[in-house]
Amino acid sequence: MTDDRRQLIQLGLFIITFIFTTIAGAEWMFGRFLFYGESPLTWAEIQLGLNFSVPFLLILTTHEFGHYFTAKYHNVKVSLPYYIPLWFGFIPYMPSFGTMGAFIRIREAISSRSNYFDVGVSGPLAGFVVAIVVIWYGFTHLPEPEYIFQIHPEYEQYGLDYPQYVYEDEGGYSLQFGNNLIFWWFENYFLEEASLMPHPNEIMHYPYLLAGYLALFFTALNLLPIGQLDGGHVTFGLFGPRLSRKLNSIVFLGFLMYAGMGWVHPDQFKEFTPGYSILYLGFILYVIYLCLRSMFEKKRDRWMVASILLTLQFALTYLLDLKGYGGWILFALIIGRFLGVYHPPVPDNRELSFGRKVVGWIAIIVFILSFSPQPFIIN
Repeated sequence: MTDDRRQLIQLGLFIITFIFTTIAGAEWMFGRFLFYGESPLTWAEIQLGLNFSVPFLLILTTHEFGHYFTAKYHNVKVSLPYYIPLWFGFIPYMPSFGTMGAFIRIREAISSRSNYFDVGVSGPLAGFVVAIVVIWYGFTHLPEPEYIFQIHPEYEQYGLDYPQYVYEDEGGYSLQFGNNLIFWWFENYFLEEASLMPHPNEIMHYPYLLAGYLALFFTALNLLPIGQLDGGHVTFGLFGPRLSRKLNSIVFLGFLMYAGMGWVHPDQFKEFTPGYSILYLGFILYVIYLCLRSMFEKKRDRWMVASILLTLQFALTYLLDLKGYGGWILFALIIGRFLGVYHPPVPDNRELSFGRKVVGWIAIIVFILSFSPQPFIIN
């Protein structure tokens, strides 16, 4: 493929992603859809979706170009970003955020530990800085609490005490965004009036907060210290091949353990017959087995570890009533089945400089501040 054709594809993907995120932003803001419902979105409302798409894509683009320019600095052959548009506009009442993110392609092997570290850490840190600015703007420009009545006029009959009434409708469901330390700090130590803070079920109607929250979610996801994720590059650079491999294993197994605990909690079995429960557990066992593919070459080892994990998950949820987050299982499957748990080796394993080590620990702190154990909760 020629460079001109490749760049045309990249530009096209960006334009489609920009359009999709703008429409998706408007759908989240107004709680309505473009093609469906009694009152589809108007053109004026779609334009207001720019309040989500512009800051969100600015953060995403800053992240990817952080990788790109660092790779160029080290003379590593790299592509411009490929954006991944994703919008379910033609599926009735299926929400989305307009994109699944973006990625760059490294076109040659990176030969040194420090170069891997630089390329890996630059993206999430650059994006995080812009995300903090967007979140700051969102918290400093919150409308009055009554703004929610413009989106949900049916709430107005309850006044500002609406949360204790409107989320108990057994016939529907609501999406709630989880918490992270960044949002917790802004809410508790930055806001002058606590009443301005929207309910967690309503944050999606506030485009800058939504863009910032999603940015933190993707930042934390990228900084997981596993394999060839950005966090895997960081831990490989900080700790070297042997220690980082052990850390990759521990973190991934813990991540998989926590994800599985969201699937085998007693609440999941309330409506199941005994026969269906056995089939369900067999399915979960098989999913865990698939997640372990890049960790264990032999099928026997995968089945054994999967069985141990499922037994522990079952015991912890039943005996201690602990509950994980089942939504992470998809990411565990992508990492364990496709991306790989372990970082590839490099010829040059020289230790990082002191300055790089400081940056690496800053990246770990950013991960902790950005991570939400349960990022999206359906009630």
